[in-house]
Amino acid sequence: MSATELPAEFTLHRRNKFDHSSAVRWVLSHTRPYLWIVVMIFVGAIGNAVLAVFVPMLTGDAFNAMLKSPPNTSVLLPLALTIGISQIVRGVLQLGRNFGAELMAQKMERDIRDELYLSLLGKSMTFHNLQPVGDTMARSTNDVREVNYMFSPGVNLVVGSFMFILMPIFFAPRYHFSLILTPVIFTIIYFIALARYLKQLSPITDEVRATFGRMNTHLSESLDGVEIMKGAAQEGAEVERFVINAREVRNMFVLQGDLEARYIAMLLLGLAYAGGLVHALILYRNGLIDVGAVIAYFGMLQLLQFPTFTSTWAYSQISLGLSSARRILELINRETKLDQNTSGRTSDMRGEIEFRGVSFRYPHPNPSPSGRGARGEGEGQDDGELILKDISFKVKPGQTVAIVGQTGAGKTSLAKLINRTYDISSGQVLVDGVDVREWNLASLRGQISIIEQDIFLFSRSLSDNIAFGKPRATQEEIMSASIAAQAHDFILDFDQTYATTVGERGVTLSGGQRQRIALARAFLTDPRVLVLDDSTSAIDSATEDKIQRAISNASRGRTTFIITHRLSQIRWADLIIVLRKGQIAAIGAHDELMQTSEAYSRIFRE
Repeated sequence: MSATELPAEFTLHRRNKFDHSSAVRWVLSHTRPYLWIVVMIFVGAIGNAVLAVFVPMLTGDAFNAMLKSPPNTSVLLPLALTIGISQIVRGVLQLGRNFGAELMAQKMERDIRDELYLSLLGKSMTFHNLQPVGDTMARSTNDVREVNYMFSPGVNLVVGSFMFILMPIFFAPRYHFSLILTPVIFTIIYFIALARYLKQLSPITDEVRATFGRMNTHLSESLDGVEIMKGAAQEGAEVERFVINAREVRNMFVLQGDLEARYIAMLLLGLAYAGGLVHALILYRNGLIDVGAVIAYFGMLQLLQFPTFTSTWAYSQISLGLSSARRILELINRETKLDQNTSGRTSDMRGEIEFRGVSFRYPHPNPSPSGRGARGEGEGQDDGELILKDISFKVKPGQTVAIVGQTGAGKTSLAKLINRTYDISSGQVLVDGVDVREWNLASLRGQISIIEQDIFLFSRSLSDNIAFGKPRATQEEIMSASIAAQAHDFILDFDQTYATTVGERGVTLSGGQRQRIALARAFLTDPRVLVLDDSTSAIDSATEDKIQRAISNASRGRTTFIITHRLSQIRWADLIIVLRKGQIAAIGAHDELMQTSEAYSRIFRE
C-alpha cells in the first residue's frame, strides 16, 4: 500500500450527516434514518391507548345491561369476547411499540458510538493531550448508554403515557361534554408541573454525568499510574481521593432522588380521581348520565395513573440522556485546527527538511471555540510560553541529524513539527521545499516514522504490532524487519514466537524489547524520514552495537533525526543541532562543534 493510500486520522468520513447545533437536534437527526421505527412506535402507542380505554367503556356497558329490569345477560358474552380480543390486539401493538423503541435505542447507540469514535480519531494530538482519557471513556461508554436508555425505556414510556393522557379528553364527552373538565385541568397542571420539574432536573442530571466523568478520570489515572502509586505507597491516599469522587456522584444522585420525591404528580392524580368522581356523581344525581357512564368515566381517569407513575422516572431518564447527549456532542464539536488538506501534495518524498524561522507554543489547555483556523495548532494564540524560538536549519535528503540539548530544551517538540503532530505558531517547516501544511496529511505522515521514548504497543500479537503500519505485510517482511531491528532472536524465545500476545502497552516485554519492536515497525513501513526520539535509551550495552548497526543501515537513503544523549550516536551524525531553552545554540558537525561551541563541548564533559 502506498503512502497516499494510508488513512490519516482526518480522512475518516461519516456515513450520515447529523445536526450538531444542539443536543436535542442532534438526537433527533439520529432518528431520521429510522422514521419507519418512529411510525411503529406511535402506531403501537396510539393503538395501545385506544384499546386500553375500551375496557372501562365496555365495562360500563356491561353494568348498564345488568342494571336493567330484567338484566340483559345476552350482551355479557359478546362484551367479554370483545374485551378479550381487543386486549390481545393491544398486547401485540404494545409489543410492537416496545420492540420498535428498543430497536431504535440499539441502532442509535451503535450510530452514536460510530460517530463519536470517528470523531475521536479525527481529533488532533493537542486535543488528546489535553482531554482526560477517563472522561473520554465515560462519555464513550456510559453517556452513550444513557442516550440508549433515554429512548428505551424513556421516550417509549413517555410517548405511550402521553397517549393515555389524551384518551379521557377524547372519549369522556361521549357521556357528557362537561366531563372533559377534569382531564383537561389535570393535563394543564401536569405539564406545567412537568416543565418546572424538568427545568430543575436538567442542571442536576448535567452534574450527575459530570461528576461521574471526574470519578472515571481519577480511576483511569490511578490505574494507568498504578506502578508509581504502589512504588510510593500511596494506595491509601488514592483510595481516599476516589472515595471523595464517589461521594460526589452519590450526592448528586441523592439530590436527583430528592427532587423526584417532591414531584407533585401523584398528588395531582389523587385530586383528579376525587374531582372527577364527584363531578360524575353530581351528573348522575341530576340524571344526566347513568351508572355505566360513571364507571366508564372513572375507569378512563384511572388511565392517568400510567403517565403519572412513569413521569416520576421516565422523564429523569430523558433528562439524563439529554445531559449525556450534550457531553457527547461537546466532545464531537471540539473542532480540530489541524487541516488534513486532502487535495495537497501526495508525491514520494526525497527527505529534504527545512525550518525557516519556526516558533512554537503549545495551545492553551482550554482553547476558546473562537478564532480557530485551519492553518494549525496554536496559530494566532498568544498565551503560553514559546517552546521553540526562531529555529532555522536545512537538512539534505539522506542526512542523519542529531538533536541534542538538556531536558526541556524542545527537542521532541521540534521533531513533532515535521509530521504535523503539532503545527507551528509562526515560520515555516518545509519538506522537499513544500510547506508541510501544503502536503496531504496522509501522504506526509505515511512517509515519516517517529519512534518515541515511551513506546506504545497494542494488546495484540508481536506480528500484528510490527505490521501495524503495514497491515498487509507478509510474514517474511515482518521477520526481515525484526531481524534488522535485532528483535528476531528474542521473539523466537517465546513459546508462540511471532504469535505471542503482549500485554496492554507491551507491559510483558522489557523496555529494550519494546523499543526493538518499535524499530521493526518503523523499518517495515520503509519511511523516507525516520525520527528516533531517544528510542535506544533502554537498550543494554551488549545490544547497543547491534542496534547501532541496524539504525545505521536503516538510515541509509533516508533522512534520519536522532534525539539522544548517547555520545556514540551523536558522533557519526552528519549534522548536529544543539538546542538550549528552545533556541539553536550551535549547529554543525561533531569536530567543528567541539572546537567552536562551548554548549556542545559541555555535553561531552558532563
